[in-house]
Amino acid sequence: MSMSQPQPTSGLTTISRTVASLAVGVVHTVERAVVGEGRMRTARGNAWEAVCADRARADQRAELNRLVAELTAARAAARRTERERQPVG
Repeated sequence: MSMSQPQPTSGLTTISRTVASLAVGVVHTVERAVVGEGRMRTARGNAWEAVCADRARADQRAELNRLVAELTAARAAARRTERERQPVG
């Protein structure tokens, strides 16, 4: 009983993976050269930018809610004033 092991194939997928891997390495190297070591994007930096963006959106939402509440209160006060001015009867 002989067990044959599959022969590794060298096809388009292997070539594509190799090319993609090399392209990623080139882009990484170019980014380091152009941007500089200290300004490279990292997962931590991306996460911090996302946190800051979330906070900014929350601040904008809170400000909008405050403005809507002010407008609603002003409109209600104007309606009360208008009702008080109308003669009864």
